[in-house]
Amino acid sequence: MSQDLDQVYRLEAGRVLATLIRLVGDFDLAEEALQDAFASAAEQWARWGPPVNAAAWLVGVGRRKAIDRLRRRNLISRKQLDLEMAVAIETQIAPWPDGDDTFGDDMLRLIFTCCHPALGVDAQVALILNTVCGLSVEAVARAFLAHKETIAQRLVRAKRKIRLAGIPYETPGPERIEARVEGVLAAIYLVFNEGYAASSGPDLMRGDLCREAIRLARLMIELLALMLLHDSRRLARASAEGDIILLEDQDRGLWDQGEIGEGLALVDRALRAPGYPSPYAVQAAIAALHARAGHYSETDWRQIAGLYEVLARLLPSPVVELNRAIAISMVDGPARALALLDALAARGELDLYHPLPAARAEMLSRLGRRDEAIEAARAALAAAKLEPERRLLARRLAILSG
Repeated sequence: MSQDLDQVYRLEAGRVLATLIRLVGDFDLAEEALQDAFASAAEQWARWGPPVNAAAWLVGVGRRKAIDRLRRRNLISRKQLDLEMAVAIETQIAPWPDGDDTFGDDMLRLIFTCCHPALGVDAQVALILNTVCGLSVEAVARAFLAHKETIAQRLVRAKRKIRLAGIPYETPGPERIEARVEGVLAAIYLVFNEGYAASSGPDLMRGDLCREAIRLARLMIELLALMLLHDSRRLARASAEGDIILLEDQDRGLWDQGEIGEGLALVDRALRAPGYPSPYAVQAAIAALHARAGHYSETDWRQIAGLYEVLARLLPSPVVELNRAIAISMVDGPARALALLDALAARGELDLYHPLPAARAEMLSRLGRRDEAIEAARAALAAAKLEPERRLLARRLAILSG
């Protein structure tokens, strides 16, 4: 490996691996794809020179290499599962090529995955050192004062447990995050400590790991802001009978002003930080606009719609597009929002997601298209699974049908 490529490996391998794990959903396959991508880089960059965005190039090549591996396996063994995995990888969204925030988000997801409570502490630490810090099995063994074979087996067992238990590669929601926060914070500090005082290699310090740990810590602050602002509305979100109370009907006197104040301060800090905001910071900024509105009618929907447009660039997702369309309906009216929702429905990505037909029903109702609104409301009710949501949709359907 040339000196330039070796530097790229040291700087980018951890973040590229995190993104490949998100895309392919398997640690071992992602690691093989990473090595394939760097092998291609060694050949092609020597001839054509390195690309402007080396990390995005490596992710793109790694994803194609993973698909090729799965298809070769399928030709040899005719395993249907491998073919389905290849199709799933092809439909995954790769990082936005003009920015690095998606990579940071993927790294945080990887840390949350490694810190799943189903894994023992030793397995969590070993996985983080190996995948997040990029340490070899030998280096991890030295950190544990253990034999290389012991650590290798520990890593294999941990990855197998993640795969067989179906542990999701995600940042969990507020209701499940508490069990992992302590481990995640410890993991981020572990990454920083490995950068500040390297346990192996030619250098005393690894500035890339220090910078990565600091960036992940900032993401955690932004995630905390988002959770605080959402949790502040908890007491107002449901009736004594457990029925959903929509945002426009909530008693804002029940909102926790202490959590709102803490969340707003963290959002302001995040938005003043240098660089492009992360997806968590943008989502927290949206939540902050809701929190600052003394009444539903005072909500700054124009700014919320603009923030959803930014979020759609940072975190391309049909759910983000759905939320943006709803915000646009409050600014430009239901007709424009319905056109966006219809285009989204035509893509088929949210066929099983009941908020889409529910939103269509709302827009159709506001446009006076009652029969179509009833049809959409019935589709939403059929797709909903959570009982409080079904009761809410049933009440709205009854109003439309009455």
